[in-house]
Amino acid sequence: MSVLDFGAQPVARQAAETLRERLRSSSELNVADADLSRAAARGIGYSGSLNLTASEARDLGAALATEFFIIGDAQTLRRSSFQAPVYYESYCSIFLVSARTGKLVFWDRPSFENSEATRAESQLSQHLSGDAFTRRLIAVTRKAHEDERVQRTLLPNTAEVVIEEAPEDEKTAEVQGVRLPRPYRRLRPHYPDTAARAEAEATVDVVVDVGADGEVGEVQVVRWAGFGLDESTVATVRQLHFFPAMRNGTPIPMRVLLRYNFRKPPR
Repeated sequence: MSVLDFGAQPVARQAAETLRERLRSSSELNVADADLSRAAARGIGYSGSLNLTASEARDLGAALATEFFIIGDAQTLRRSSFQAPVYYESYCSIFLVSARTGKLVFWDRPSFENSEATRAESQLSQHLSGDAFTRRLIAVTRKAHEDERVQRTLLPNTAEVVIEEAPEDEKTAEVQGVRLPRPYRRLRPHYPDTAARAEAEATVDVVVDVGADGEVGEVQVVRWAGFGLDESTVATVRQLHFFPAMRNGTPIPMRVLLRYNFRKPPR
């Protein structure tokens, strides 16, 4: 397990180090040296993004040479609102990622508010260092490890359905005699409250298998964003119905990439 830095603020450095120490204290996980992890991430140009493709995440995991890694962001912000006087929010966004698959396994964003910045930061530190949160992280990691082991066992015995990748654009498709799938109705994923609280802006990419009948099959997130945006995207895509892809007038199954850009709504 590697835990990368969460930012430049003192609260960010403290949050990352707290997680390292707590996970290191467990007999179930080996936590990599922070300096070595930092150098490895810097060596492939990782700059702290929490909106990675599965391929980028796998590359980062390969550089870190660990099965799982944690990336995140932690800050203390000065806030104000019509309902309350000035206060401080201390938060930590935590993303647990599988190095093998590049998938986002788990995310959380504990946040604490107080009229004093130091008290908000103290509450956050107590939460991150608590036994309950440590056990939760370890349990999620253990389950992800077991799920991947089972998946690797099943794959050789599973006949993969051959499905054609969509051409890059309409012009290329036309040259190949293909008409790309088209949704009956375009739906926009909901921007969830979990993302609003984080003021998250990100892109979610999903690969979707559209059958010859125009119905959605497998949906795979290939660029994740956390904060509930991935789940909102998948839920929306599963509601879609398509005019199927056609080749020379015959419906065919096709795998397509759908992209959704999320921006925080105006205040």
